[in-house]
Amino acid sequence: MPSQIPRPDTLSPAALDALKAHFGEKLDTTAAALESHGRDESRQESALPHAVLFTQTEADVVDALKLASEHGFPVVPFAVGSSLEGQVVPVKGGLSLDVSGMKAVLEVAAGGFQATVQPGLTYPELNRQIRHLGLFFPVDPGAEASLGGMASTNASGTAAVRYGTMRDNVLELRVALTNGEVIRVGSKARKTSAGYDLKNLFIGAEGTLGVITELTVKLWPLPANLVVLRANFETLGAAARCAVDIMGAALQPERLELIDERQIHAVNVHKGTDFPEAPTLWIELASPSSAALAEALELCRELVTDGGGIDLHAAYSAEERAKLWEARHHAYYAITALNPGHINMTTDLCVPLHQLPEVVEFTRQEADAAGLDASIVGHVGDGNFHVLFHALPDDAETWARVNAVYDAMITETLARGGTCTGEHGVGLHKRAYLAREHADTLGLMRGIKALLDPAGLLNPGKILP
Repeated sequence: MPSQIPRPDTLSPAALDALKAHFGEKLDTTAAALESHGRDESRQESALPHAVLFTQTEADVVDALKLASEHGFPVVPFAVGSSLEGQVVPVKGGLSLDVSGMKAVLEVAAGGFQATVQPGLTYPELNRQIRHLGLFFPVDPGAEASLGGMASTNASGTAAVRYGTMRDNVLELRVALTNGEVIRVGSKARKTSAGYDLKNLFIGAEGTLGVITELTVKLWPLPANLVVLRANFETLGAAARCAVDIMGAALQPERLELIDERQIHAVNVHKGTDFPEAPTLWIELASPSSAALAEALELCRELVTDGGGIDLHAAYSAEERAKLWEARHHAYYAITALNPGHINMTTDLCVPLHQLPEVVEFTRQEADAAGLDASIVGHVGDGNFHVLFHALPDDAETWARVNAVYDAMITETLARGGTCTGEHGVGLHKRAYLAREHADTLGLMRGIKALLDPAGLLNPGKILP
């Protein structure tokens, strides 16, 4: 931890010459480009590609895939590298296909509540460009993630409890296959029953089946009135139980986040904030009218108080709400800053909502019993939470304890009907757990991979164990 993966000889001199001849200055083989495309945000492992292609058009993607098929070299799609499970690490070398230059908003149909964009566009940039229309794109994983990458990992985030994941917010895709064919999957209509759901086959496939070159995504009206209620709790379990009660009351929160006392401490140090350092729920409510919002807030206050919440504070102003959510989104970076020289391991789990309190408590007990400084944050309104571990890179004994707790909490999650990942994806890190979770369908998954990528050139070594 971290590990440098040796680069196999998968891109021949003839293939490299063909790429240089076709793409010219768009192809980069400098050390800086290779290193920056050899890791993701987790930084748990790295592997150098042989070359990086900075694409500008769909035609660039298609031509690169045709050359890959002709010469037999791997292709790993890359945008901003914000994934956390090793998805963009080119473990077999080859070509890193950087689509970050493909970042145009191609069309905004405000009346249809949709936008068509290129895959390298980040979701914050899309929101900046459509805010004047009174619209926004709600999937919010926190990092400056690209929409193509978010679709590839089926990202979600803080607003998923109200608006869903990428699968719920992508209408249509254009996808380039390894043979150079470009297909359209899904529909710009809000619903379709036409044929197999191929769109959702590519969402979450992490670039192992095709390369997304265009997306049509749903847009939503900006909420008219918003408030965030903050409440502290004596224990993580009490906070999680209160979250379940809030969801049962049909309040339909915009966001419902759990942050433990260790993470709050890191945020306070990193951001200069002064949040009480206790297990905390942050609950965002929205309503078309101020009267209805006040009524919802009062009901929420009652539920939180009955659930053991104390020190309740309501944030109404846009400035205060933005400060709060910025602190939540910077949780990962806060832990990093608090522990210089350490490597972070962050993982996510998702369980049926009624199982959430017990699994959160189990995870805390296992980490504490192992003597680990682990912090927990969660999108608890939909049963999804994250655990952040850290240790020095060469501290093998601590990493052995981390891995033991990691295995125990996923084992408990699967036993309770949950999944090894609710939003991060599988990548390199969770392939063994995918095999455990879906042992009965692994053969079918391999068959789909072989059908769409018979030579195994697209992001090899990911998802399937």
